[in-house]
Amino acid sequence: MSDTSSAGASAGPDVRLFADSGMPWQPVSPRLVGARLVLLAATLVVPLVVAVALAALVSTGFWWAVALMLLVGAVGTWVITRQVPAISWIELEDELVVRRGRLNRSLVSVPYGRLQYVDVQSGPLDRVLGLAEVTLHTASPHLSADIPGLSVAQAEALRQRLVARGESQRAGL
Repeated sequence: MSDTSSAGASAGPDVRLFADSGMPWQPVSPRLVGARLVLLAATLVVPLVVAVALAALVSTGFWWAVALMLLVGAVGTWVITRQVPAISWIELEDELVVRRGRLNRSLVSVPYGRLQYVDVQSGPLDRVLGLAEVTLHTASPHLSADIPGLSVAQAEALRQRLVARGESQRAGL
């Protein structure tokens, strides 16, 4: 099943955009996998330590919790390593299209003329890894597109191109 969104394209996004049809899709940085794995590990470390301490000090019945935490970590790692390479984007003549997902595919198409502003964000972990996220905002509160895992230089260059294209589309050029 496919989930598609469009911010004003009359016919919606082209179905070919889901397939690898030789179009120059831009992937996100593979370093995004590392960033997301660090966040997964940081989320699981405290429950894992608590579960091990309870199993060792209180009751051996808590080893199921340790096994559960390890299972969650393994599944999370598998999902992240499959999910990140499925994120890509392309700048078309009239719109920017972001696709993501393998099981639940998503395609967000944002016409340049609908852009209100473009954010570039980089958290502490992202800065350490040299990554940034570009978020496109439109007049519709239900539609925004984000492209995580870009290099800082790539994100800034994309922001400048999108702002220029948005201004020229709104001016009717």
